[in-house]
Amino acid sequence: MLLFHTHQEFESPEALKDTIKCFWYERRDYPDQETSYEILPDGYIEIIFQFGSLSSIGPDGFLLPLPSPYIMGLLNQPIYLSAKNRIEILGIRCYPWTVFDMLGLPTGKNGLQYITHPMAALQSELQEYITAGQPEAAVAILRNYFQSATSLLAIDMTLFKAGAAMTEAKGTLSVSEVAAAANATVRTLERKFKQSSGHTVKDVSGLMRFEQVRNQLWLFPDTNLAGLAAELGYTDQAHLSREFKRYSGTTPAAFARKHKAQQKP
Repeated sequence: MLLFHTHQEFESPEALKDTIKCFWYERRDYPDQETSYEILPDGYIEIIFQFGSLSSIGPDGFLLPLPSPYIMGLLNQPIYLSAKNRIEILGIRCYPWTVFDMLGLPTGKNGLQYITHPMAALQSELQEYITAGQPEAAVAILRNYFQSATSLLAIDMTLFKAGAAMTEAKGTLSVSEVAAAANATVRTLERKFKQSSGHTVKDVSGLMRFEQVRNQLWLFPDTNLAGLAAELGYTDQAHLSREFKRYSGTTPAAFARKHKAQQKP
């Protein structure tokens, strides 16, 4: 049972827009007992600082306490976290083709990644602002840190152009269309994309499209699925349904019914 939930997003400054989509703060209040919640896939990699008692739930049901920070990588299926009492989170939502270069870390395909990185030294300062109820000040610390971290980062224009085209098209472009937008061959693009993100262009495009469907059904559960499939470039409604179930473990119709029920007063 979730007792209280608030979510705020903060725009990425101009100097970071090529690498970081946004910063965000979330507070969740739970009863004084472990409560699980679901994280669905999307097209971003998140750097997470957490404050409270937050654990991942392993396949065997055991709870694994999460460090701070950790990385929530690209997912191909839902994962489940467990929390109790008050959980507060600061997130940095990153484009998958930039985040590992920005952090100077090797790429990884694991969804949940424990990392060792100098940014962990920010934890105590961020904790002070979170405890004082000043998430905006904590986000300012993160903005300043990442602006310094990326000031000397060389932008790969192939990845920049490819990422911009994929983002604008919301994952609906084919690999050859993305390569054309990046003025690169398919082979060169795929090599650079895999090196930078650990995933293929098709992997990330599929997640981007799933995210559009997921968000639409979250907000508007009565959305016509056939029309949505056509809008997002799926072959047909059946194709959309197969891809949605692949990433979420449920059908879009069942997902929509669940969220429609939750919207009722």
